[in-house]
Amino acid sequence: MFFQGLRQDIAAIRERDPAARNSLEVLLLYSGLHALMLHRPAHWLYRHRCFFFARLISQLARFLTNIEIHPGAQMGRGILIDHGAGVVIGETTVVGDGCTIYQGVTLGGTGKEKGKRHPTLGKNVLVGAGARILGPFTVADNCKIAANAVLLEPLEENSTAVGVPAHVVRVDGKKIDNSLLDQVHLPDPVSQEMCRMLVKIKVLEKRLAELENKR
Repeated sequence: MFFQGLRQDIAAIRERDPAARNSLEVLLLYSGLHALMLHRPAHWLYRHRCFFFARLISQLARFLTNIEIHPGAQMGRGILIDHGAGVVIGETTVVGDGCTIYQGVTLGGTGKEKGKRHPTLGKNVLVGAGARILGPFTVADNCKIAANAVLLEPLEENSTAVGVPAHVVRVDGKKIDNSLLDQVHLPDPVSQEMCRMLVKIKVLEKRLAELENKR
């Protein structure tokens, strides 16, 4: 079972990383793969309530790879952690099969929840470098989160999210209208209020002129 999963992980790296030349190179030199290899026994120990030894292995993996995966996290098969430096994956995180995670990614919590505190990623989710996904919600299959985005809410299938906080810009490969989400070209509330006052003044002046003409 372990070796079958390892073959799937190596195959995923070779398929999605153009820099991977052969399986031996991937096995010996890819820190993302090493982090996953060490996570498997750590997770097994965690499930069997051997928490100290599970955490000991995860901290060893962190020291060797600069990738921190809590032993409680559920990691699927065929996952690519590319480069991987600074990746942090929390205890109740679920990462589906075929996901791609780049360096500096955090799959964490907001510090407000108990129990399920971390995100669930569906299958084939891509998380760009430096992105943060924070909270106990689900990112559905085939979603993409852009580099440095901060995602705080669920995503439906085939969505692409960008920004801080992240918002959806594409669904099923088609752009969507985000004019209501424009945080740069916001209306000036003072100018709006002055315009309303000018309109009222013109109405009152017109009414006053009508009253004077009736005299």
